[in-house]
Amino acid sequence: MAEFTLQIDGMHCGACVRRVSQALATEGLDVKEVRLGAARIESDLDPLPVDRALAVIQKAGYRAHFDPNSAASQTHAG
Repeated sequence: MAEFTLQIDGMHCGACVRRVSQALATEGLDVKEVRLGAARIESDLDPLPVDRALAVIQKAGYRAHFDPNSAASQTHAG
């Protein structure tokens, strides 16, 4: 498994966190953590579904971008 973190702009409260969490989960993404300003997602897909997650967050009403310095390079034995 590998994980990646997306930076999210425009989140201001717990309702924003829930909205993003639900949107990502509805799309079948394995969400490890959503907090104000970021979402951490784990996946065993290759390539990682970064573009898919970005599109889901945008559809939920927020701007997001992938930080190449995030945990994307970390892999975990399953």
